[in-house]
Amino acid sequence: MKTVSIVRDRGQLTIPDSIRRVVNWIAPMSAVSISVVKPDEIIIKPHQQQIDWDQVWENIRKSRASLGKGKISAAEFLEQDRRSH
Repeated sequence: MKTVSIVRDRGQLTIPDSIRRVVNWIAPMSAVSISVVKPDEIIIKPHQQQIDWDQVWENIRKSRASLGKGKISAAEFLEQDRRSH
């Protein structure tokens, strides 16, 4: 599919409805990756962030084990808080 758009002031470009209907990953506030392949070619792709799940789980374990002012772990604090409400 091919269409024509105008680049406005400040480099703004509206992706036409005809393209957005065909490509389901384009939605308001979508993160995209923009790269220049050749001087006359720009590619727009969905941004795919690499998530280090080992690091995420390690941070969760650390936060659960952290002792706060009451000298209890975050998990214990949440359990007590839920029981009190």
